[in-house]
This record gives sequence, C-alpha cells and structure tokens, in this order.
Amino acid sequence: MNRLRKKNIHDLLENKDVQLKRTLGGFDLIMLGVGAIIGTGIFILPGTVAALHSGPAIIYSFIIAAIVCSFAAMCYSEFASSVPVTGSAYTYSYTVFGEIVAWIVAWALVLEYGLAGASVATGWSAYFVSLLEGFHITIPQALTGPFQPQEGTYVNLPAIIIVLALAFLLTYGMKESARLNKIMVFVKVFVILLFIVVGFFYVRPENWQPFMPYGWNGVFSGAALVFFAYLGFDAVSAAAEEVKNPQKNMPIGIIGSLLVCTGLYIAVSLVLTGMVSYTELNVSDPVSFAMGLVNQNWVAGFISLGAIAGMITVILVLLYGGTRLLFALGRDQLLPRSMSKLNAHNTPVFSTWIFAILVAFCAGFIPLSKLAEMANLGTLLAFTIVSIGVLFLRKNNTIPTGGFKVPLFPVIPILSFVLCIFLMMQLSNQTLVASAIWFLIGIIIYFAYGKRNSLMK
Repeated sequence: MNRLRKKNIHDLLENKDVQLKRTLGGFDLIMLGVGAIIGTGIFILPGTVAALHSGPAIIYSFIIAAIVCSFAAMCYSEFASSVPVTGSAYTYSYTVFGEIVAWIVAWALVLEYGLAGASVATGWSAYFVSLLEGFHITIPQALTGPFQPQEGTYVNLPAIIIVLALAFLLTYGMKESARLNKIMVFVKVFVILLFIVVGFFYVRPENWQPFMPYGWNGVFSGAALVFFAYLGFDAVSAAAEEVKNPQKNMPIGIIGSLLVCTGLYIAVSLVLTGMVSYTELNVSDPVSFAMGLVNQNWVAGFISLGAIAGMITVILVLLYGGTRLLFALGRDQLLPRSMSKLNAHNTPVFSTWIFAILVAFCAGFIPLSKLAEMANLGTLLAFTIVSIGVLFLRKNNTIPTGGFKVPLFPVIPILSFVLCIFLMMQLSNQTLVASAIWFLIGIIIYFAYGKRNSLMK
C-alpha cells in the first residue's frame, strides 16, 4: 500500500534541502513556451499533414489540438500555481495519486522529451546541412543521417553536436539559457511573420478547394499528428521552482505561449495551403518550398535560418524539461541521488549530461520517423493524468489559496481527460504496442530500483 502514499504539498513547498534559484518572470515563461512549441511543428507539419490527412482543413486540426491543449494547459496552470515545484506532471501526480502513478507519468515524460528532442535535432541537422551546402560547404553523407548503411548514412554528427552544445549551455544555468532562447524566439517569430505577410500576396483561393478532401476522419487524424506541434508547452511547468511569483506567472507563461503559437499555426497553415495545392506539400520543407515556387527565394533563405533558430530553442527547452524531470526523480531517490546534484551555477549537471547523451545517441544513430507518435502518446498520457488530477487537487485543503483555478470546474478537466483519450485512440496500433513495451520496461526499473530506494518508505 505504501506505493500509493502521496507527497504532502506543504512538505514539498517547505523542502529547503535541494532547491533551484527563482530567476524567471512571466515574459521569460512565455518566451520559453514559444521557444519549445514553435519549431518542427510550423516548418514541417503543416505541409505533410495537409497533403496526407487534412487538406486545407488542417486549420481545424490545429484548432482541435489547441482546444485539447488549452484545457490541459488550464489544468497544468492550476497545479503549477498550487505546487510550484520542479518535476511537472510527475510531481503533480505524486501529490494526488501516489508514487507508482507518478513514476509512470515520469516515464511517459522521459519518452516525450527524449524522442521529441532527438527528432527535432534530426530535423535541425537536415536544415543545417542544407544551409551549409548553400555556402558550398559539404559534410560527408555518412555523417548526416542515422545508422542506415543502405542509405549511405552511419551517424548524424550535426544532431549530436547541437544536443551536446545546448546541454553545455544548460549547465551554466537557466537564466543564461533563457537569454539565448529569447534571441532565437524573436528571430523565428520574425521569419514566420515574414512568410505570412509575403505569402499573403500569393494566396489563390482556388487552392482551398476542396477544403476538407479527407473528411472529418482526416481532420481528427491530422489533429492527433499536429499535436506534436504543441509538445513543449508542458515543459514550461517544469520551470515552476525557478519562477518568481509562480501563482501569477505560471498561468501567464503556459496559457500565453499556447495562445501565441496557435494563432501563428493557423495563419501559416492558411497562407501555405492558399499558396500551393495541398497535394504538392508532402515535402520536408513545405514553407521554404512554397516560397521557392513563387520565386521568392530570398524569403526561402530567411525561412531556413528561422527554422534553424526555431529548432534550437525547441531542443533547448525539451532538454531543460527532461533534465529537471531527472533532477526531481533523483531528489526523490527513485533514480540515483546523483541526478539531483547541483553544480556551482545551481543547475543539475549530472542529470543534464545523462539526459543529453541519451538524446544525442537517439538523434545520431536511430531513425526516428516512425517514433514521433510515441512522443505524442507520452504527452497525452501525462495530460490525462494531470486533467483528472485537478479533481483530486481541489479536495486538498492544504494547498495555498490565491493561485490560478480552472474555470467551469469540473467540466473543463473532465473534457480535457476525455479529449486526450480520444486523440490517443487516433494513434496507430504499432505506436500503442511499442509504447506498451516502453512502459513495461519502466515498471521493471521501478520495482528493481525505485521501490527499494524511494524516500517514501
């Protein structure tokens, strides 16, 4: 029964043994969220999903995914303002459901942050290699892709280098990392707005016909896939322990970043499918491709730069979320306590390098095209548990008052739970089976190590 023991919220808030420094404000969090969300989702997904699933109705797919995310975001915001402690959904689950559920959520988040970070690093590598070729600098093909000898690639060296370089930056503290993140966010938002403004003049309304070629089934399957575009907003909640005035700033950061990104996604999708027939958009760089078709190659060049900057911030925040999760697991001794060791810059250096090396290995050697859905499933599982967890959080009389509260309670948490389950069921059977194997491995690790060493004796 002690595996169901829960953490006391008051003890979490008063724990002074190993804590992170509070340096981030509301604007920092919005920039962190935009940095995490806008990347692969806006530079790649609108084209491929429109071509294969949704057609121009991809805007509905983005809206549906955004609605699910917004409901989940409100649930995250209530938890983050009530329990401003690092660990995100893992820590929240520990307070309302107990240790075994918290471990499963943590294992799901490791899957999300790890695979998403590795796949984005792979996408970044492709854009970076293409940019270098524009300057007549060529990296040997063997060093530009995962281990696929039949394709002539053995290791994706640029992907490994960018992951390890960002991990090095993270070891110098979140305040310094946030500065780089802000610069990169401004660059990519400028590039996205440039595409929207220039592309608007090349929109042909006939390209929006038929608007929904694959019907509602295509829209819903598209929503399950573009959900990947929103991965990362939950990583904002991982910063709770490093935020000044978390009761006010956490909801601003989580919900604000989601609203900004949704607006940009819809605008880009409308312009993109208006410029080019959705049937032609199944390419790796649809935004640059569209600009090339209308002979605006100078804009396409800027977009490539924006994509490189955008993906750097996504990798940075996903690495950040993963390392803070391992820090929390180490502090609770579900993983070795060395995971929670802080360096002179007050950052968890050991967990940073362990997580970064694992992500770098995946990015460098493993083909991830078929594993992106697993990152979605890990996220959706965490969202379902956080959504239903708010119902239990409200019954806890020990939580601080004055924080953010989910409106229309309990309707929104229940809707969030149901919609996350619905989107989960839209994923392929292969993804569900592969994810089941991943969680089985996690349960074995928990009973072999975590259960024996946990502080919750």
